[in-house]
Amino acid sequence: MTKSARWALGVSALAVLGAALVLAFVLSLSTSGWLAERHFVWLFWVNVAVAGLLLLVIGLGAARLVTRLKRGKFGSRLLAKLAGVFALVGVVPGLLIYGVSYQFVTRSIDTWFDVQVAQALDAGLSLGRSTLDAAVADLSNQARTAAERLADARQLDARLPEGKQPIGPLALERTRQQLGVRDAVLLGANGQVLASAGGSNAALVPERPAAALLRQARLQRSVGVLEGLDDEPQAGARPSARVRAVALVPNTDINLAAANEERFLMLVQPLPDALVANALAVQAAYREYQQRALARDGLRRMVVGTLTLSLVLSVFGALLLAVSLGNQIVRPLLLVADGVRQVAEGDLTAKPVFASRDELGGLTRSFAQMTEQLSDARAQVQRGVAQLEGARTRLQTILDSLTAGVIVFDRQGAIDTVNPGATRILRQPLSAYRGRPLAEVPGLAEFSNAVWQRSEMHRTSPEDGERDHWQDAFELQLGKGESLNLLLRGASLPGDARLLVFDDITEVVSGQRSVAWAEVARRLAHEIKNPLTPIQLSAERLEHKLAAKLDAEADRAMLSRSVATIVAQVQAMKQLVDEFRDYARLPAAQLHPLDLNALVLEVLGLYAAPQEQGRLQARLAEALPLIEGDTSQLRQVIHNLVQNALDAVEQRPDGLVQVITETARNDGGELRAVRLRVSDNGGGFGDKVLKRAFEPYVTTKPKGTGLGLAVVKKIADEHGARVRIVNRRAEPVATADGVPAEGAVIGAQVSLSFSRFAPAQIPHAPDMPATASPQNPTPATASRAAQG
Repeated sequence: MTKSARWALGVSALAVLGAALVLAFVLSLSTSGWLAERHFVWLFWVNVAVAGLLLLVIGLGAARLVTRLKRGKFGSRLLAKLAGVFALVGVVPGLLIYGVSYQFVTRSIDTWFDVQVAQALDAGLSLGRSTLDAAVADLSNQARTAAERLADARQLDARLPEGKQPIGPLALERTRQQLGVRDAVLLGANGQVLASAGGSNAALVPERPAAALLRQARLQRSVGVLEGLDDEPQAGARPSARVRAVALVPNTDINLAAANEERFLMLVQPLPDALVANALAVQAAYREYQQRALARDGLRRMVVGTLTLSLVLSVFGALLLAVSLGNQIVRPLLLVADGVRQVAEGDLTAKPVFASRDELGGLTRSFAQMTEQLSDARAQVQRGVAQLEGARTRLQTILDSLTAGVIVFDRQGAIDTVNPGATRILRQPLSAYRGRPLAEVPGLAEFSNAVWQRSEMHRTSPEDGERDHWQDAFELQLGKGESLNLLLRGASLPGDARLLVFDDITEVVSGQRSVAWAEVARRLAHEIKNPLTPIQLSAERLEHKLAAKLDAEADRAMLSRSVATIVAQVQAMKQLVDEFRDYARLPAAQLHPLDLNALVLEVLGLYAAPQEQGRLQARLAEALPLIEGDTSQLRQVIHNLVQNALDAVEQRPDGLVQVITETARNDGGELRAVRLRVSDNGGGFGDKVLKRAFEPYVTTKPKGTGLGLAVVKKIADEHGARVRIVNRRAEPVATADGVPAEGAVIGAQVSLSFSRFAPAQIPHAPDMPATASPQNPTPATASRAAQG
């Protein structure tokens, strides 16, 4: 609980305590009629003040709860719901009790002031008054009669000498006893006591009547009054109510001096205790009834106000208890709910617990234990995921490093995983087609159908030896006459997934063909060369024998031409057989440091014919690094490439052949290879030639054997060099729809990239000086340049 919440709770508790004290005081006042009547206005405003204070505290609490709800503070809705439930539990019974009490009190107050009760009280009070008035009148009459009897005594004057008083205290005693009163007193004109007789202590010192009573007795001859009825009796004392009667004693004395002296007889008779008590009770009841009757509306308002204040206090107490108990109940639930929210957000740190031994505390402890277990489980899962990710990374690294293509299909046949080798071999961005069938990749529909049919065949009826996987070969057409020879291997994976692994075996097939052609060439060279010499000798012998026997010149000329043709064709066949032999028995390269620029200049020096001088251009890189190479084999390579290029531009008046040396570096500037390029502006290579350019006997020239590029490829392989043959094209031209079209073929280019560099030493000197030029060739190399 926050500091502000504790402060608010303390203030609320003090307010409730103060309101309870005020309510107790109000209840005590409301039960006292005269106090309620005297302090009615003050009590009313006290009620209003207490009710306003309670309503203010309740309003502040409600406003605070509404503010929490508007701010969306976590747990506010649950707290409001619990507070509402507890408030209803306290308010509904309070309202019920309030309604019943209100009806009971208002009806009870009305019954207090019934007409019959008022009449009964009036009758009782009248009866009491009549009885008392009768007692007073009776005593007054008796006093008058007694005074008249005493008036007959002439020597009544107490100032006469003793013994001459005809009537004195004895006469008063006789009168008292005759009348049955308590005291009999003879009074003078001024109320002084002349004589007295009585059975109480008051007879010794009689009480003098009031002067007003004497005047009234003088006028009315006798008068009676009721005394002591309104005096407040002392504790333990008997009531002192009494009847006092004063009568004027007639004066019959002729003595004028004595006639001026008036005498009064006063009789005192106490009232019966029962009569006094009943009269006082009736009088008190009547007075209280009149007071309550006058304050009936105020009393009703006071009682109703007290009940209302009690209701407000009970409601406030219910709300305060609702908030307090709601906090106590909601707090552990809020801890759990906040923990659930944190767990949902991924926070599995240690959660606080509610320090109690009840079920809610156990709930928070169980939730904390569950969170700890989840944290441990997540840590284990993360470790497992890290291990799986590491294994997946290693597997992906292995897949990326494979030169073979790997494709994994899901159960619907869509591409799920692909490695860079597959993209490189198939020359399509397969990664962009993940989640889509392989048939949607441009140019691979036939390949996809073949793979799917072969996979279905293996799955339904596998062939012998194909229980785990299947294997097949496929020739993929890439367009423009280019094709790839692929070796396919497939297998089934769990979940109906399928695996396809394929290799580009085009080079392998081409090598196999080269090996096969080499074996064919070796056998042909052996089988054909042997009969060529006898055929040539037999033809020359026939010419020698028959020339002298033919008479006609025309016959002899025809014989000579026929023999010459036979001999020429035999020589051509011998040359073809020699080329077969050289291709089949190419010696191993003898590698040594070699200056490629010097070797190029040496070879170009052999082409000194006037028609070749303007067609050859050399652009040699400066400070070209030495490479590891065989001088004779590389010389043959350069001869073949330059001669092929010259043959390609032979029919073009602007034909041009360029021989270029350069270095190839990576992005970091590190030397990667030394490159030799021979290009021309001829008609380029046909699609069929590009497809199988390095296979034997593939050529489009009317002359030659087609072994030139095959020999170049074989020598390049011996040197660990990479040979590449392409057509040179013009810049792309935009079509009408804005899509650039492929440029026209403007020539061909063959390049060799040498990645074996020689150590820093003097390069091996070629057969002729490295500074040779086309104007300074040797006869031997010039004759060899015409081959092939």
